[in-house]
Amino acid sequence: MFDRLIKMFIVAAMVLTFALPGIANAAPKDWPTTLKLGFIPTEGAADSAKRARPIAKELEKDLGVKVEIFTASDYNGIITAMANKHIDLAYFGPKSYVEASEKANAEAVVMELNKKGQPGYTGIIITRKDSGISSMDQAKGKTFAFTDPNSTSGYLVPNVMFARDMKVNPEKYFKQVRFSGSHGASILAVKNGSIQVAATNNIDLDRMIEKGSVSLDDFNIIKRSDLIPGAPIAVRKDLPESMKVAIAGAMLKINDDPEALKVLQNGGYRHTSDAAYDIVRYLKRLKKQLAKK
Repeated sequence: MFDRLIKMFIVAAMVLTFALPGIANAAPKDWPTTLKLGFIPTEGAADSAKRARPIAKELEKDLGVKVEIFTASDYNGIITAMANKHIDLAYFGPKSYVEASEKANAEAVVMELNKKGQPGYTGIIITRKDSGISSMDQAKGKTFAFTDPNSTSGYLVPNVMFARDMKVNPEKYFKQVRFSGSHGASILAVKNGSIQVAATNNIDLDRMIEKGSVSLDDFNIIKRSDLIPGAPIAVRKDLPESMKVAIAGAMLKINDDPEALKVLQNGGYRHTSDAAYDIVRYLKRLKKQLAKK
């Protein structure tokens, strides 16, 4: 117990040293001089890069290092970039983080909160309001979009719901199944009628509404999941421990910056750990088991 208290004191001291402005004049010598921050393309690469800027700004200010933003055309591009050490930290979704923890030496340090301060979000399945599709039964035989194979709410969770709750195979239940590439693309595809049904989540739908791209009145929400753990910011495990602590401290300071939260379109961050995403690992195993039946 005493050793644990000492460890907690040391970590707290490191946070104060590296995360509070004015205390650290220069980055420690064992830190990289540039950090590369990756962002999964939940809304498309350009919008993701825009949302990454407040994080990059806070990290540069608090850590005293340059931060470069890296985006990719799909989720796997960010996982691969971390696996090859082309990026040092990244905003992942829960499933893409679990993949990155296995393949890219990723370690979650903070978790995104929704605007109510809750550590999670819900997956939703949407249709266009005037489509006449207001239930999953009515969605049968329509065109359907997942977002990305590494998306939690856009692929893993709806697949579990289809297999466990509905006992259906989406490839057979829908007339056509495709991947849109991002939550923003799925939402717009339903709005413009090119897709009739799509899997997304409440946070990304809210972001599209805030941007003025869509209105809540444009959609029916015909299915909603249980709470999914919030998206993590994860670092490469091989970064210096002091730097990982400093990154977490800098991320928590964003909670007190209303302008940054406005751009990020979330409720801030809180500390997290790898274990918080064990539920996602369980869902992955369950999806495999259900697929065999």
